[in-house]
Amino acid sequence: MFSASTPPPGPLEKVFQYIDLHQDEFVQTLKEWVAVESDSVQPAPRLRRELLRMVGLAADRLRGLGARVASVDAGFQQLPDSQTLPVPPILLAELGSDPKKPTVCYYGHLDVQPARQEDGWLTDPYTLTEVDGKLYGRGTTDNKGPVLAWINAVSAFKALDEDLPVNIKFLIEGMEEAGSLALEELVRKEKSGFFSSVDCIVISDNLWISQRKPALIYGTRGNSYFTVEVKCRDQDFHSGTFGGILNEPMADLVALLGSLVDASGRILVPGIYEHVAPVTEEEKRVYADIDLDVEEYRNSSQVKRFLFDTKVKQHLEYIFSKRNSSNQMTVSMALGLHPWIANISDRQYLAAKRAIRTVFGTEPDMIRDGSTIPIAKILQDTTQKSVIMLPLGAVDDGEHSQNEKINRWNYIEGSKLFAAFFLEMAKLHSS
Repeated sequence: MFSASTPPPGPLEKVFQYIDLHQDEFVQTLKEWVAVESDSVQPAPRLRRELLRMVGLAADRLRGLGARVASVDAGFQQLPDSQTLPVPPILLAELGSDPKKPTVCYYGHLDVQPARQEDGWLTDPYTLTEVDGKLYGRGTTDNKGPVLAWINAVSAFKALDEDLPVNIKFLIEGMEEAGSLALEELVRKEKSGFFSSVDCIVISDNLWISQRKPALIYGTRGNSYFTVEVKCRDQDFHSGTFGGILNEPMADLVALLGSLVDASGRILVPGIYEHVAPVTEEEKRVYADIDLDVEEYRNSSQVKRFLFDTKVKQHLEYIFSKRNSSNQMTVSMALGLHPWIANISDRQYLAAKRAIRTVFGTEPDMIRDGSTIPIAKILQDTTQKSVIMLPLGAVDDGEHSQNEKINRWNYIEGSKLFAAFFLEMAKLHSS
């Protein structure tokens, strides 16, 4: 019974209470998901079967929420050794279609990087182990934990018989760590279908820049991978017989790589900084508010020091020509991914800021991330829908590394964050 002076808790407060009371169940589900060795990187039939099992578990979980789930066939992967492996299906799920509500789509992935205990894990990477509030296991922060946090938020509303403030869609894949095979094609096909009613797309596949302060990410820098090869001839030379009388390819290669950056990390390719947009005054103001503890960041990275306290091919050809080497050099671009940037004035960022204030009592750090997350730009450019990156994990979670973890606090409070985000998106939509 509530007294007249104490009004009963509103829907969000009841959802928060539910999440707190059922957090052990949510951790148990994460344990079950971590136990699936859904490694998409190693091309082994056994691991593909695990991936298929993982996608099946997620589909069952979504159907349990009442969602309509389509399991889209993604075909097969042809490997260089002529082996063919199935690509796990991509899940498209929908929950609610009220035209008066905004529709929020969540993207996540169920696959993980390889992990073996003998590589330096303190525990079995596929057995969720809790130590001092840290949940260790492969995929806990990248990306099974955040996917489940979103599901936890939805399940809390459903369990309490509370009306979901938003329509929800899920885009869940199982090949992100191996290049998201077949995903871009599916996004193009569904632009006028599945994505047509979507107001914004949420990605939670990054980390904060702090251990305790939340962040919102509004940009990624992309990347460019180049391969440099220096060749003398098709056969090996005897180092004793031929050493000293010909150009050693390794010496050429070391000189080429050494010409790219100086000791401070500054890129030495002439003219490259002319293509870098200057930092605006508004960005400087945003960055000034970031609560970055450099010492904490360095310690969490386990390196002795950082470099800072705060056109590749033409250049290589020029450097190589100056060496007068008799060898041949080739430069090829192995991979290039564009940067992504969002408009922080879009309402999903306003909703996320409000949700963070509700759950964590603070303003978020507004940051751009070094991770690429290529699906962000693909989704934004192809569907013409706004994308937001709303991370849950702390800076020291160690995604892709040994002893990957997510803090229980981040996992549970992150589930509340997503619930609060639903409500804030609904408020902004109605106003």
